[in-house]
Amino acid sequence: MEPGHFGVQLEEGDVRTSCRVRVTDGFVDDLLLNDVDRERIVKESVGFLLERVPATDIPQELSLDEIHRDFPEYYEELRARLEVA
Repeated sequence: MEPGHFGVQLEEGDVRTSCRVRVTDGFVDDLLLNDVDRERIVKESVGFLLERVPATDIPQELSLDEIHRDFPEYYEELRARLEVA
């Protein structure tokens, strides 16, 4: 994939789906996550979503900076999951 994009395979029971996740430089900068591996940011973000919605409800194209619209607690919880002060 091109820079800033990650392919994620989601599995829930016998249902498998995939998602293309975008991580923008602005997102990383705004949350002060420059020292965190972007793949880890994606894994924790997808884990956050899967705790709240079924895998089939996660869009096929997802930009991490959009999650906050539906889940205002996302930024704070992501930083906690990544252990960023």
